[in-house]
Amino acid sequence: MRTLVVGAGATGGYFGAQLQQAGRDVTFLVRPRRADMLRERGLRITGQGSETVLTPRLLTADLIDGHYDIVLVSVKATALPAAIDDVAPAVGPRTTVIPFLNGMAHLDALNERFGVDAVLGGVVRVLTTLDAAGDIVRLGALAEIVIGDQQARTSPRVERVAEVLTGAGFEFSVAPDIHRAMWHKWVFISTLGALNTLVRGSVGDAVAVPGGDRLGPQIAAEAAAVAAAAGYPVPARALDNVVSFVTRPGATDTASLYRDLIAGQPTEAEQIFGDLTARARVLGVPTPLLDAATVALRVHEQRLTRG
Repeated sequence: MRTLVVGAGATGGYFGAQLQQAGRDVTFLVRPRRADMLRERGLRITGQGSETVLTPRLLTADLIDGHYDIVLVSVKATALPAAIDDVAPAVGPRTTVIPFLNGMAHLDALNERFGVDAVLGGVVRVLTTLDAAGDIVRLGALAEIVIGDQQARTSPRVERVAEVLTGAGFEFSVAPDIHRAMWHKWVFISTLGALNTLVRGSVGDAVAVPGGDRLGPQIAAEAAAVAAAAGYPVPARALDNVVSFVTRPGATDTASLYRDLIAGQPTEAEQIFGDLTARARVLGVPTPLLDAATVALRVHEQRLTRG
């Protein structure tokens, strides 16, 4: 089974490397600049007391050599339209496309281009980032992929993909309702991202000031209310876990969106927050804290646009 990983950043690069080390047939579709960097330094993963250096098989869009069995889409939401155009020649009638993006809006774009039967839902959880040299840095042990058919059924596509992703150095599972799993991750990532954005700091920074320990739970309650109104209520234990995560004293955790924000880079503001708050309006759910984070991120994006 030939697997094409679209993007070799902190997420796609990490999971693609794990698949390569497990003996899977993996190729990375990257931009020319990233290709040059990887050819020079190799695909490097550091952190957590170890270092791995691989020689990845690389491909740029102009050199796509036919259809692939599996396409893992791991790019920022801002890069998705270009990535869809780039990868289209690699998608054939038997190709399964699995996106690893946050939120839900990306499914609409992929379904429109490739068809709902070809596109699975996907959730990834991994603690990684890229350093200044372009190397992948592991920030924690968490590494998990969850996939599922969008129509909540058992399908041959899911079974074929499961054979490739099982036993490849990370946790893997198939969700009976992948939309539910995606919504529940959306609640978590929007809670953490909004907390970081509003306090301009980490979880520990928020908790360290008077009233800061109440902010994370309040944001989580808003996000969970949107999910429940959409038909995907978060179980009490899972919501407790989110609240516990964003109230830990001394925790240095930040969302990747926030790291992009403080680095002066474009963020997934609309994918994670704009879409969530828009759905909240339609569903009649008040989200004042999420709205405030959305506005703050939109101001950042507008400043970038203005140069």
